[in-house]
Amino acid sequence: MTVDLEGPEPLYEQIAVILSARIADGTYPPRRRVPSEAAICDEFSVSRPTARSALQLLSQRGLIVTVRGKGSFVMEQTNPGATGDSDSTD
Repeated sequence: MTVDLEGPEPLYEQIAVILSARIADGTYPPRRRVPSEAAICDEFSVSRPTARSALQLLSQRGLIVTVRGKGSFVMEQTNPGATGDSDSTD
């Protein structure tokens, strides 16, 4: 997948969507490292702040955790697709 440089969506959001899809399809499995900022810059031809923003967005969404000096890793998804109210039994 590529980013649309002329599109209305910010580049970091486009990259986050692509990386999210890779997490969802198992390209980046749980507890494995996702590409570094430098690798994202190279793959998508974007600046370091754009790559960092994409990773921050994934972190805010609970998909990855960033460990300073180690990298960013895919979070273990305990119950994908859960809405939080599934334990209600009426």
